[in-house]
Amino acid sequence: MTTSKRVQDRSKKKRVHDLEIVTERWKIFSKIHHLMEVIKSEPEHVISIRYLEQERRQINLPKPHKLSDFLRKSPKLFDLYKDRKGTLWVGMTPEAEDLLEEEEREIEAHSDKLAEYVTRILMMSIDKRIRVDKIAHFRRDFGLPFDFRNNWVHKYPDLFRLVKVEANDGGVDHEFLELVNWKNEWAITELEKRGKNFSGDELNLHSPGKLSLAFPMKFPPNFKKLFRFGGTLEHFQKREYLSPYADARGLAAGSQEFDKRAVAVMHELLSFTLEKRLVTDHLTHFRRELVIPQKLMRLLLKHFGIFYVSERGKRFHVFLNEAYNGPELIEKCPLVLWKEKVMNLIGYRGKKKKAASFDEFSDIEDENLFKSDSDDERLQVNLEQESTLDGLDDDVLANDAEMDIEEVSSAYKDA
Repeated sequence: MTTSKRVQDRSKKKRVHDLEIVTERWKIFSKIHHLMEVIKSEPEHVISIRYLEQERRQINLPKPHKLSDFLRKSPKLFDLYKDRKGTLWVGMTPEAEDLLEEEEREIEAHSDKLAEYVTRILMMSIDKRIRVDKIAHFRRDFGLPFDFRNNWVHKYPDLFRLVKVEANDGGVDHEFLELVNWKNEWAITELEKRGKNFSGDELNLHSPGKLSLAFPMKFPPNFKKLFRFGGTLEHFQKREYLSPYADARGLAAGSQEFDKRAVAVMHELLSFTLEKRLVTDHLTHFRRELVIPQKLMRLLLKHFGIFYVSERGKRFHVFLNEAYNGPELIEKCPLVLWKEKVMNLIGYRGKKKKAASFDEFSDIEDENLFKSDSDDERLQVNLEQESTLDGLDDDVLANDAEMDIEEVSSAYKDA
């Protein structure tokens, strides 16, 4: 494991171009999707640009870029017009309206499976309850409906319930989602399911305990000879660990068993998400509830055969490596396919020009989204054609792909 304290330095040699592409796509989609949801929440599905300016910080739109210019870059999704007083308004195109209706249908179809995942997260938690505002951070990652706090949480009273707990400081009471019914058949990890077909009786009588399962690992091609280095990975893979669904109160923080169980918890959480990816700062909110290390980023970076951490921009993302083949998710649920439909309608007018390098991508890497039409000739990106993102500097990618095999070996010596 590297000795640098900066995440960017420690992960520089482990950068994976394909997953960086996924990160950039997500950033662009999240901005567009958020604005679509805001417009949809209005009674007539229209909103003045002046009022919509309140969302500037949410979508990280830096000044002096105009929100109206940003919206005009996606004419297949947004309609802009002025009223008689000269006030600029924005609504959605019929195609965008249809897409949001389709999203509602897909979320409803996904609801029962999602209820299972939320229940299993509660089962993994130490107190069998988690604050609702913490779960809200995962809303888009899991496919929760827009109004899940008001309606969806009451839809499955046999699984969980909403409870209010008085704040210790005398402030506003906290709302928790609390487990109602423990299900033995759901206390089986996704990794266990792959290795064994459980019978009905086995499912009903299953009790979580010690596991010794190997985690799928995926390294770049220059790691083909990795397993010749001291057998350190084999020792890690064979080491027993406590199931994420077992009581972890007795584990000593920093111990080998504690860390491997934490890897299992992260693996399970990422398996529940739509795209097998999460924003890392959302995970840190669950340190106490899920009994995971304070220095979670160090754990994720250490096990970069299992996870990949993208540090593009201000927010880090963690991926489950096994779920991707290049930049593509191997198994796509209907909600992921729906997202791709929206992405195909996010377009930019003008000439196309290849992006120079990763270094030009930051949390305002979508600079071309924010330029006015007069800037179009200088730099225009067309996300409808994937070649835009594939045109990154080959020299940069070559440098990023370099990895030290001995670094992996040393990372697992104390794993």
